[in-house]
Amino acid sequence: MLLEINGLTKYFGGLAAVRDFDMHIDEGELLGLIGPNGAGKTTIFNLTTGIYGPTKGKIAFDGKDIVGKKSHEIARLGIGRTFQLNPLFGNFTVLQNVSTSFHLHPRSSLLDIYFNTANYRRNEAYISEQSLEILKLVGLDKVKDELAKNLPHGYQKMLGIARALAVKPKLLLLDEPIAGMNPSEIDFTLTAIRKMQQQGITILLVEHNMKILDLCERVVVIDFGQKIAEGSPKDVRENKEVIRAYFGGERVA
Repeated sequence: MLLEINGLTKYFGGLAAVRDFDMHIDEGELLGLIGPNGAGKTTIFNLTTGIYGPTKGKIAFDGKDIVGKKSHEIARLGIGRTFQLNPLFGNFTVLQNVSTSFHLHPRSSLLDIYFNTANYRRNEAYISEQSLEILKLVGLDKVKDELAKNLPHGYQKMLGIARALAVKPKLLLLDEPIAGMNPSEIDFTLTAIRKMQQQGITILLVEHNMKILDLCERVVVIDFGQKIAEGSPKDVRENKEVIRAYFGGERVA
């Protein structure tokens, strides 16, 4: 078990955004966390990555309690994530955007950088090589020299994923990776996510688009901050509580 969440609760004033939420994800698994807009999915991400502190509950990653740790500390432990709005460097190239994300694991000192030492040059060559490998994995190697601001929406979202991979995560959290995409961009992104899992990366996906179910081995569904279903994609599609949450009635999902 790589990530274990027990009794997670978060109040904003008198509003319970997440309440008594339990979830786990095993190493190598691709788990989907889905629910309607406003269900609390991103709040769970923010609690897991230290952006918010929980009102109560436990979060353990790789056997370590991470409640109370800062975001950069959690990232160093091995949790990478994307955001709904991509924080890209628009005037940097695609390759430069990924290279800058290696800062969590520096191999050069300030003196190395200042004096342009052999160690610094070796490190820069390593970062460039690793960045290109990541871009190949997510299908962006052919646009590595394009400015990030000039990429289409789907490619910009995938560049956000590439940057998250640069921190060498044991667990990758993807926040609505196909939101706002056209059909061809969705197919491109789903193909890249499949390739990442085949490389052994553990992935937790947050989505409200039910199309993401086709990727997942197991799915957790939340509504109004509470878990309402868990199981295989087939079980979730046929679950009456899930159908009510999405459609407001008993119709086929």
